[in-house]
Amino acid sequence: MLGWRGKILRIDLNRKSVHRETPEPDLYRRFLGGRGLAGYFLRPHISRNWNDPDMPVLFFTGPLVDTPSPCSGRMTIMSKSPQTGAMGDSSVGGSFGGMLKKSGLDGILIIGQSSDWCGIEINDDRITFADAAPLTGQTVSDVCRLLKNKGATAVIGPAAENGVRFADIIIDGHYAAGRTGLGLCLAAKKIKYITVKGTQKTKISDPAALTKACEDIFRLAAASPALMGEYGISRFGTGALYDLMDARHMMPTENFRSSRFAPAPSLNAPAFHQAFSPRTTGCRGCHIRCKKISADGRPLPEFESMSHFSALIGNTDMETVMAANAFCNDYGMDTISAASTLACYFELTETASTPQTIMALLTDMVFQKGVGKSLSQGATQLAADFGVPEAAMSVKGLELPAYDPRGAYGMALAYAVASRGGCHLRAYPVSHEILRKPVPTDRFSFTGKARIIKLQEDVNAVADSLTACKFIFFAATVEEYSRVLAAVTGEDFSGRELMKIGE
Repeated sequence: MLGWRGKILRIDLNRKSVHRETPEPDLYRRFLGGRGLAGYFLRPHISRNWNDPDMPVLFFTGPLVDTPSPCSGRMTIMSKSPQTGAMGDSSVGGSFGGMLKKSGLDGILIIGQSSDWCGIEINDDRITFADAAPLTGQTVSDVCRLLKNKGATAVIGPAAENGVRFADIIIDGHYAAGRTGLGLCLAAKKIKYITVKGTQKTKISDPAALTKACEDIFRLAAASPALMGEYGISRFGTGALYDLMDARHMMPTENFRSSRFAPAPSLNAPAFHQAFSPRTTGCRGCHIRCKKISADGRPLPEFESMSHFSALIGNTDMETVMAANAFCNDYGMDTISAASTLACYFELTETASTPQTIMALLTDMVFQKGVGKSLSQGATQLAADFGVPEAAMSVKGLELPAYDPRGAYGMALAYAVASRGGCHLRAYPVSHEILRKPVPTDRFSFTGKARIIKLQEDVNAVADSLTACKFIFFAATVEEYSRVLAAVTGEDFSGRELMKIGE
């Protein structure tokens, strides 16, 4: 069986024991990897509370990781969400997934609870537990500096340690496994960090066929204005969407009370690039390279962070957007939920949104100080505490991202039915309604949107299970990726079969 490693590492923190399991080959055929395979292993535990010691936290790669397959350097982290009470997962980039494959593993399943703060260090076949008590209270960047020689890193910050409901996990210091509170799940197990380093090569069934299949995808990507165009994601990162959403009256402004932000032209992606002269980087195995790092080492905000720390909270100061985004990454908080909670608070209390207030409230969130204790539980709980639940712009307890659904009815439906809650990554009808890819559709009509949402949910499930970046599907289809998968694994797959797996 090629492509897959055929091994899952089960870690029991109660016993400080590790065990390599060999899943049946049929499981790989049915669920592929990533979100699909992680979901299979989570399902028997889903009735448990999120902080039950026996509730697993899972890190899973897919069959295309650590191969030349385009845009395949991702992995899925999954557990039960402290925010929604349902399955919580995040597809995240960086080098962790590739290193996990190089260590001979398709995934990690962690159960139990450590008696003291610990780190888990994987180096090929050697797994050790380290004392992480001296690292508690330290920021993500500080911990990553200490671990720089240990390979890829997954680290939680003080936010998770202190019980922030929307704490996240940061990969390699810059890539956030945000949304659904997965950092709090690691904190419940008293895991401060996980490192992984591997040296084993992933074998490929048919290198020549893989090269041909990859070339087809590269050509499609090169022809995509959304990906590789003058104002595309490759050049400006996801912030390229900022002007477009504002122009279409879909920019959530002042807690969704408006859908247009007048200062947007001075806070768009080109303005950030001019101000901060970023360098370009990206996930392992990606030629789009959408990640932008400023000259001073801070990541430029992704579109949702750029929008929410400006328009959503009524902030016009670019440096505050950068500072708030960097603060959330360093202290381990999801930027969408953090900014949404601030926006809710500003509306409920009529507090002025100033740079000083924004940074002070974010600090109070992390350290549970004053009103920060309520803010740290998210917008849904905050609005309920004020007796105004409708002030929380959330679905199933998860705050909405930066697409006002009043400007795209398909997005409204996607939010409503997403299993993750207020999420734009289960289905992304904006591609049809705004980007007009692969075909345009009337954004102010529900006609045909159910079919679009269903198809996109299936495609994105396939992407998360392979595990490939969803951006590449602006240009390629599952048909092209079925040929990539067949070349890697030596197993016959069709596009139709992949869609059935996604369903």
